[in-house]
Order: sequence, then C-alpha cells, then structure tokens
Amino acid sequence: MVRETILSPADLIWPLFVTEGEGIEEPIASLPGVSRWSVDAIVKRASEAIALGIPCIALFPNTQSDRRSYDGAEALNPDNLMCRAIRAVKAAHGDAIGVLTDVALDPYTSHGQDGLLGDDGYVLNDETVAMLVDQAMNQAEAGADIIAPSDMMDGRIGAIRRALEMAGHHNVQIMSYAAKYASAFYGPFRDAVGSGGLLKGDKKSYQMDPANGAEALREVAMDIAEGADSVMVKPGMPYLDVVAKVSDMFNIPVFAYQVSGEYAMIEAAAAAGAGDRDAMILESLTAFKRAGASGILTYHAAHAARLLNR
Repeated sequence: MVRETILSPADLIWPLFVTEGEGIEEPIASLPGVSRWSVDAIVKRASEAIALGIPCIALFPNTQSDRRSYDGAEALNPDNLMCRAIRAVKAAHGDAIGVLTDVALDPYTSHGQDGLLGDDGYVLNDETVAMLVDQAMNQAEAGADIIAPSDMMDGRIGAIRRALEMAGHHNVQIMSYAAKYASAFYGPFRDAVGSGGLLKGDKKSYQMDPANGAEALREVAMDIAEGADSVMVKPGMPYLDVVAKVSDMFNIPVFAYQVSGEYAMIEAAAAAGAGDRDAMILESLTAFKRAGASGILTYHAAHAARLLNR
C-alpha cells in the first residue's frame, strides 16, 4: 500500500537478436540464457511477449559476414534480415506488439564501427548521417513502429525526422540513444550481433565519456529539439544519476537500457551463489523505474514479466 514505485511487464522492452535460417536458436555464450533466433522464431517470441504483457520488442540483426562491407550497404537492402523480421512480426501480430529497430551501421560494416570511416580511420559524421537516414527509411517502410538511432552521430535525429515526415511516416516514433556512453559493458552484445571480433579501435570519438554527466543533458536537449519522441540512457545501472537528471529536467519519456554486460553480471553472480537471481533481477529493474525511467530495455524482460505476473 505504501510502495512508491510499481514495476510491471508494461514497463519492459525485450531486445531480441535475429539470425538467418529457419527454426534456428543459437545460444550466445557470453549471454547465458539469451539466443539468436531466426525470423520465424522471432515471431514466436513476439507472441510470447504479447502473452506476458510486454508491449514492445527491440530487434538487432546478426548479419552474415558475406553481407558485411566497408560501407555497410546491406543496411539499405529492403530485404535484409532486419526488414524481413519487421515484416514477419507485423504480418503475424499487427499493432498487438510494438517493434523498435536499431539504426546504426555496426551490424553491417566489416570494421564494426557505427558509421563510415575516413582515410584517417575516424568516423565521418555527415556522410554517416546520410546513410542512417536511408537505413531508417528502409525500416519504416518495412513497418517499424519506433526508429532507435544508436550511433551517436551529430544531427541524425533532425535528419531522420525530416525524412520520415516528408515520406508520410508521421506516426513512426524516434527513440534517440541520446546519452550513450563509451562503456566497457557492451562486450556480450557485440558478440551477439557479430561485430565484436571485427571492431577496429574503439568508439570513443562519438560515444560519450563515462566521466561526463552535464554533457548528457546537452545531448538530450539537442535530440529533443531535433524531434526525438523519447530518449535513452545507455548503459543503465552505472548511469542511474543520468537517468534521474534527464527525467527531472525534460518532459519526455526516458528509457534506460540494462545492457548485455549488466545482464551477464547478474547471471554470473547468481551462478556463483552470490545472490538470488530473481531478487537481483527485480531489484535492478525497479531501480531504473524509481530513478525515473519510463521503460527499460532488458534481456531479462520475459523472465521478469513472468515473475511480475505471478
């Protein structure tokens, strides 16, 4: 009766990894309990999410190596893995489940960076933004409900918003990865999408310094001004102060991403007997909500929803 913060399945977004084939489930070694799924299996996971009361799934493709290139051109293929998964989920479930799609080039580049590289090895901002606009349009045409640019290029929210409006995609939302840090917690995710072993260098030239908090507020303000419908702080738990500040300062939905490294730490702690798995999952997710998050992306979404539905 006196609990201040209530967590429910409606607060969760379930990230899912898509791979080629049919009837495929590929367990990911660095993410115990998480798998890559073929498109037909993703449709079944969407059914599971609906039954559990999870309102949205987030899709991330594991692009085959022969489809990757220096310029990430596969991102613009209207029949790529991401677009096929979007269409399949929407054909099966319509508006019963939201589909959030990742916009960045790292699942498609042979070098693992989120954008196009110049001769000096640095990511080219403006050239990358032009590619991201076309990638976002490709996903919107396939039926995505929410476009989520995770690349951290400057100006991409405004460019994508203008393109969506001009093409008549007025109801497609943009969830901006507005405060995405150059974090050590992304390793298992990069394994899952196949970019980890390919990554040349690091992403510190465009992702945020973990020591900076005020910068996050400036980044959020710019993305809102450019037309973002919601914003994200990533990672989650190490940046709860940022989640809270963004929630307090801006009248816009704020999402937190409990990233792959955070998930893996909880699983490792539980496996080592250092804590009760279910209790750690629910406590960590409740902390995001208490800090002001409107919703949480978490690989624990399905299990957490089962716990909450008891």
